[in-house]
Amino acid sequence: MSAPPRKVLGRLSLPERTFVADALRTETVGGVLLLIAAVAALIWANVPALHSSYESVSHYHLGPAALGLDLSVEHWAADGLLAIFFFVAGIELKRELVAGDLKDPKAAALPVVAALCGMAVPALVYTLTNLTGGGSLAGWAVPTATDIAFALAVLAVIGTWLPSALRAFLLTLAVVDDLFAILIIAVFFTADIDFAALGGAAAGLAVFWFLLRKCVRGWYVYVPLALVIWALMYNSGVHATIAGVAMGLMLRCSTREGEKQSPGEHIEHLVRPLSAGLAVPLFALFSAGVSVSGGALGDVFRQPETLGVVLGLVVGKALGIFGGTWLTARFTRASLSDDLAWADVFAVATLAGIGFTVSLLIGELAFDGDATLTDEVKAAVLLGSIIAATLATVLLKLRNAEYRRLYEAEERDEDHSGIPDVYEEDDPAYHLRMAAIHERKAAEHRRIAELKTAERLAEVAGGAGEEDDRRA
Repeated sequence: MSAPPRKVLGRLSLPERTFVADALRTETVGGVLLLIAAVAALIWANVPALHSSYESVSHYHLGPAALGLDLSVEHWAADGLLAIFFFVAGIELKRELVAGDLKDPKAAALPVVAALCGMAVPALVYTLTNLTGGGSLAGWAVPTATDIAFALAVLAVIGTWLPSALRAFLLTLAVVDDLFAILIIAVFFTADIDFAALGGAAAGLAVFWFLLRKCVRGWYVYVPLALVIWALMYNSGVHATIAGVAMGLMLRCSTREGEKQSPGEHIEHLVRPLSAGLAVPLFALFSAGVSVSGGALGDVFRQPETLGVVLGLVVGKALGIFGGTWLTARFTRASLSDDLAWADVFAVATLAGIGFTVSLLIGELAFDGDATLTDEVKAAVLLGSIIAATLATVLLKLRNAEYRRLYEAEERDEDHSGIPDVYEEDDPAYHLRMAAIHERKAAEHRRIAELKTAERLAEVAGGAGEEDDRRA
């Protein structure tokens, strides 16, 4: 007897659902702050009376020059604060590999293939656009990244009831996306390497790993060490955010006997608010301040580099992720969850076209030395993300009533156990609790019925007595 076909994007396990809900809650708040920071940057940079102050603050230098760290505020935000963001991304990736969806190769195939296709197709769209238009191929990686915080902020703003399976799919996509974005930055945007500094960073990482294995505790040990590793990595010529990823990947994300959560999950729980609530919004504040005049926005569609970015985010992401998901289901003989339709997958794929934080970072690296083109590409990232967000909003709203029904079914807890009923349907204790609840309700209804019957009999008897009195 053959096994039933595997379902893709089915219901999450309860632990995974709890983790995803906590992670998305923080990212959603961070995404709203990110939106606020981006809008503030655009206002600050485009209001004539404020523009000069934005330039002055962004390019103000501070830091110890003797250590090679006399950087502008904008540079500190991109290389320093984003290291915190990539540290959290490293922990997320490690957790997914040892305890999450990526642990099971069969389950991992879907988000990995979808993410790879969701990066390859936008890069191909950008490349073809620039080959036909005679533009620079340097920005091929700009439209490959998905910004999970921005995407979740859009979901929060439009008020959709997107099911947890689709939210988890979006989160896992973003984790895999971040991994390959990190590899792209490390491989393609590293120029001259200072091997002495790189060796020092590697030695620092070895010490970091050794202390973790010896279960040494104390932020006062790890924070100074992390700063030293980051500074050495920066001076090595390798992008400094790689240090954050490496340290995140070293943390243990599997639980041992007596532990409620692993050290990695504990540290992620502490650092994620700092990343989502401070590091990423500040990066946006000093990276999103580009000219948005009518002429500048019109130029986005006339220049091959910027047009390639917009098409990559809007068209490439949607086709890549949807196509990768469909092909994975087709060739693994899996079927889509009965609660979802392929239109839902396409809507989420369109939402993944929001590429903000990492796309802005790669844009700066790709066109380093050409300030005008860098700003134009940033404007293209903003415009492409807005178009993708608008299209996704329309597509998701069309199915919002169905999403709400699924959400309410996922959240229903009629036995008041604190666990949704859908996770307890195979537990005999759940059915005994429900039986007791229904028996109590039945007893209450019987009592009410008896009371109402007695009241009616009393009324009838009283009415008959009055009639006899009148006849007499």
